[in-house]
Amino acid sequence: MESVCVVTGGARGIGRGIAEQLVARGHGVVVTDVQGAMAADTAAEIGALAGLEQDIRDAASHAAVAEEASRHGRLRAWFNNAGVGDDGRLSENTEEQVRRLVEVNVLGTMWGMRAALATFGPDGGDIVNTASLAGLGPVPGYSVYAATKAAVVSISMSVDAETPKNVRVHALCPDVVQTAMLVEGHTAGSLGTQLAHSGGRILPVEEVAREAVDLLGGRRVVRSVPRHRGLLVRATAVAPSISQKGMPLFVALGRRTLAKQA
Repeated sequence: MESVCVVTGGARGIGRGIAEQLVARGHGVVVTDVQGAMAADTAAEIGALAGLEQDIRDAASHAAVAEEASRHGRLRAWFNNAGVGDDGRLSENTEEQVRRLVEVNVLGTMWGMRAALATFGPDGGDIVNTASLAGLGPVPGYSVYAATKAAVVSISMSVDAETPKNVRVHALCPDVVQTAMLVEGHTAGSLGTQLAHSGGRILPVEEVAREAVDLLGGRRVVRSVPRHRGLLVRATAVAPSISQKGMPLFVALGRRTLAKQA
């Protein structure tokens, strides 16, 4: 029976990169995306089994995706990758933005996890949730987004601890990645934009996708990409009042990087 993996938000960016990696490694793949036509095109281009339209905020949609995956073989892994990334301080985000961030990034991930857990057979499987380095520490200018990604990290750790050993749950926490979200979710000149560019190197999709797929079968629950940035962000979470003093430096670094790009 063919091993099948589901990738949400798979029409472009990290999701497409993950789907391509999985196909290359011999897995059958079901790609979903809120842009149904793009999902279908991506599936055809990379050799996936199917490309489906899905709004991950709809809990019932995940059961339908799981049913489609099971029609092709045994569900091996579920990648909760779809997400949105509006920047802005809490006081700046509109009510619509806050609700969308929470419903897509948190509830969408939870519904996907529930569907995967209900579909995995006796052999178990892997759930890989795309979180962010922003979920590991304070990120001013990205407060709501960071809170949703912290929730993804938390639910990943908790569910991994409450499920059988043959079910493994992972949270991938990449730094800033070269995707459409880097442009679409950022406000020019904002605090969040400056901090996002303070780390220097913008990660290519291929590197992040490879790290995501490499989690399959392993026991690592939280993986930061790159590792050293994960350690740095975690350190700011331990002593946030102290880290605030260094925030102007990171803002200045980000401003300098943006100026060079301009």
